[in-house]
Amino acid sequence: DAAPTFKQSYAPQSSEIFGILRQMKETFESNLSASQKEELDNQRAYEDLKAAKEDEITAGQQQLDTKTRELALTDEKNAQAKVDIEDTKSSLAADEEFLMMLKDKCSMTDKEWEERQKTRQEEMQAVSKALAVLSSDDAHDLFTRTFNPALLQKESDLNSHIRKQAAALLMGMAKRLHSPRLATLAYKLKLDAFTRVKKAIDDMMAQLLKEKGDEIKHKDFCTGEFNTNQLQTEKKEREKEDVAAKIEDLSMSIEQLGKAIDGLKAEIAEMQVQLKHAGEDREKENKDFQMTVSDQRETQKLLKTALGVLSDLYNKKGASLIQRRQELAGPPPPAGFETYKKSGGNSGVMALLEQIISDAKAMEAEALRSEEDAQKAYEDFVKGTNASVQSKGKDIVNKSETKAKAESDFIESKEAREGVMLELEQLSNYNANLHSSCDFVLKNFSIRQSARLKEIEAIHQAKSILSGAQ
Repeated sequence: DAAPTFKQSYAPQSSEIFGILRQMKETFESNLSASQKEELDNQRAYEDLKAAKEDEITAGQQQLDTKTRELALTDEKNAQAKVDIEDTKSSLAADEEFLMMLKDKCSMTDKEWEERQKTRQEEMQAVSKALAVLSSDDAHDLFTRTFNPALLQKESDLNSHIRKQAAALLMGMAKRLHSPRLATLAYKLKLDAFTRVKKAIDDMMAQLLKEKGDEIKHKDFCTGEFNTNQLQTEKKEREKEDVAAKIEDLSMSIEQLGKAIDGLKAEIAEMQVQLKHAGEDREKENKDFQMTVSDQRETQKLLKTALGVLSDLYNKKGASLIQRRQELAGPPPPAGFETYKKSGGNSGVMALLEQIISDAKAMEAEALRSEEDAQKAYEDFVKGTNASVQSKGKDIVNKSETKAKAESDFIESKEAREGVMLELEQLSNYNANLHSSCDFVLKNFSIRQSARLKEIEAIHQAKSILSGAQ
């Protein structure tokens, strides 16, 4: 029996495969850890973005609610202003009607007064001319030549009695009316000459008529000024209320615009911070993507190399064993050795490597798709954020211009209110002066006019008595 001979001993190749598999395991574990970390970072970024967007939605809803309340308040004020306008128009119409009626009444009163003054003036002129004719020297000479001394003596006694009667009339009226002027005239009638008494009567009557006319003019002046002062005061009071309401509205608008501008600025700052964080996260994700793709491609390259080595090995071993079996067809192999067969697990290992290579390609493709989706989402986010920032920036500019205009109107309204307050103070002071100048006249006008008319009537009677004496 011939002893078996081997040209070369068999060296197993499984250690190299296990090394490749261990390296692949470490790579997969590293990729898994990186992917889990990336997923956590993405989840946190998503939660931050979601919270920011919810804050934006909440702020927008609050702003909408605020604007809705402002609109309702403005509508209410508009309705109230319309009611105030109608009330003011009604009040103005009533005041204008009263003013027209007062002007008509005053015009009629002035016309009647002028006619009465004209009539009285004509009467006084006629009486004065008659007195002048009767009191002239020619008339006295004519009376002296016409009547005898006895008659003249009787006439003198009669004149003395008439003068006493006229003086008593004036004195009684002076006591009843408490008029020093009538009392003085009564004494003059007793003591002075007839001509001087006539002149004193005429002077006093002229003075009384002048005082009466001046008092009527003063009364008309006071009435007109009081009415004008009341109308101007009411007008300024309405203007004061309008200015106060405008100041309140402007103050509220300025405050609301300031809050809105601050809110928009805060929103822009928050969006810029989110944009910055999103850029940082995108850069980090891109780096992870580059590393993942690189690792998968290296893994594929390494696995393909291992797969090639195994494929070459098993193909070469199979061909060599078949040839050796054909050459050793002589004596059978010794007991204890079986015919050599290829390892049955080679196809399983190679299939596993091919599956791992396929999984690596799928992971690479998935990473590419995820990168494209993440990049698109980032670009959309940047575009939307920039558009929102631009829109809010324009809104800030518009609101700032509106706020500046409101602040300018606020200052002008305050100045206008100060001007109205000053005019109201001047009207109040003028009203006080009118009261100090007119209250006595208006309160005692009827009494004084009645007393003056009685004085004039008494003087007329005394003059009539004296005229009868002549």
